[in-house]
Amino acid sequence: MDPSVSTLSEPSPVPAAGLSAAHRQAGMESAAIAFLAGMTLVGAWFFQYVLHVLPCHLCLMQRYAYYFVVPFGALIAIAAFCGAPRRLLGSALVLVTLALVANAVLGGYHAGVEWGFWKGPSDCTGALPDFGSIRGNLLGQIDKAEVVACDKVQWRLFGVSLAGYNAVISASLGFFAWREALRCMRKETIR
Repeated sequence: MDPSVSTLSEPSPVPAAGLSAAHRQAGMESAAIAFLAGMTLVGAWFFQYVLHVLPCHLCLMQRYAYYFVVPFGALIAIAAFCGAPRRLLGSALVLVTLALVANAVLGGYHAGVEWGFWKGPSDCTGALPDFGSIRGNLLGQIDKAEVVACDKVQWRLFGVSLAGYNAVISASLGFFAWREALRCMRKETIR
């Protein structure tokens, strides 16, 4: 059989000649950011549902950035592997950067609330009201609900709470997204 003739049973190689190294790099970085953001969410859910470390209001707010970054980062990766314009990829990565930097600031703020550096939001810090004196079906259910205060740390590792780790993770991912956004915006790719 002639080796230049392909049969249906043999897989044909994927032509990569049309995809630039810059597109491959943007795709890989975006996929890595989406994956690591997803693993951060999985970690938060593990702490919540397996270890029963209940999240407070600020903890739940810090997840919103990851809910955005995971699918949007995956979409950017797909667009990069499909050869989307690099300026479009760079602009999308700037949005990812903004979400992650805002989340890092929120995580730092939350860690500061936990350490007592500043007051947190009034709806989740300080003493909680006692609903025990009021009876009724709805109020009884509210009374039994577990409310987690934002200024109480439930878990620390090396003196750093989950909010502190979130700030570091978000800032790190934001740095990588910003670096890749700059690469995509330039005419020549930095190696």
